Amino acid sequence: MAQVKIVTDSTALISKEEAEQYGITVVPLTVMIDGTVYQDGVTIGRDEFVGMMAESSALPSTSQPSLGAFTEVYEDLAKDGSSIISIHLTKGLSGTVNAAEQAAMMVNADVTVLDSDFIDRSEAFQVIAAAKLAAEGASKEDILAKIKEVHDKTQLYLTVSELDNLVKGGRLSKTAGFVAGLMNIQVGAHVVAGDIQVEVKGRGAKAIKKYVNGFIDKMKDEPTGIKAVHLAHVGIPEKAQAWADEIQADFPDADVKVFETSPTVATHAGPGAIGFSYEIN
Repeated sequence: MAQVKIVTDSTALISKEEAEQYGITVVPLTVMIDGTVYQDGVTIGRDEFVGMMAESSALPSTSQPSLGAFTEVYEDLAKDGSSIISIHLTKGLSGTVNAAEQAAMMVNADVTVLDSDFIDRSEAFQVIAAAKLAAEGASKEDILAKIKEVHDKTQLYLTVSELDNLVKGGRLSKTAGFVAGLMNIQVGAHVVAGDIQVEVKGRGAKAIKKYVNGFIDKMKDEPTGIKAVHLAHVGIPEKAQAWADEIQADFPDADVKVFETSPTVATHAGPGAIGFSYEIN
């Protein structure tokens, strides 16, 4: 029976240790800062990027991997007859899935491309679950079923504390951004089917704390319990860790971890943003 191999992109925040342990191939997205192009996790580190973004003369630009990057990976992994499952960030933020799909049609290999509908560790939950099954010799059909199961058990909430990057990126008018800055407006959002839905706009940190406490209360009501809660932040490790400590106290049996997010997400969300990914049992 042919082996199944798992591919993802760098926004899933798969560590080198996880990639080696579970046999995951990570294709990096790229980011351009002041005319210089870097590969996420290869030629630029995530905490390094946050500092460079703050000092850059303009908002960095991000790009999905090239068709060539995907075709090279697929052709290499398929040399032994393996099938490939390629899981990527929501097309609402990037054209990565589209590039992967085009590349899959160009190679002589069995490649299944999936939109995870998520970013950050919500994407990683699917990737790691798939890779664990693949390592056990599971069939492609069983792995795809597991990915759907994990997808359906995952939620992702975001908090955005500064709107400057949304203004610079054209996602918010300069006037609205200026007014929001004066009023200290922060945003809480829920990622649903790949769509980032703003659920609360509030003045100051109290509104966001209330929003976070609200979805933590929802987590407490999950009848099967919480399996994992992974936080991904933009340049605020102490604040993210403080939230993680609170969450760990509420869910002592859950796997709670903190990550610096990818340049792609950091560029859109801006400094101070946090993503709360959780998976139920």
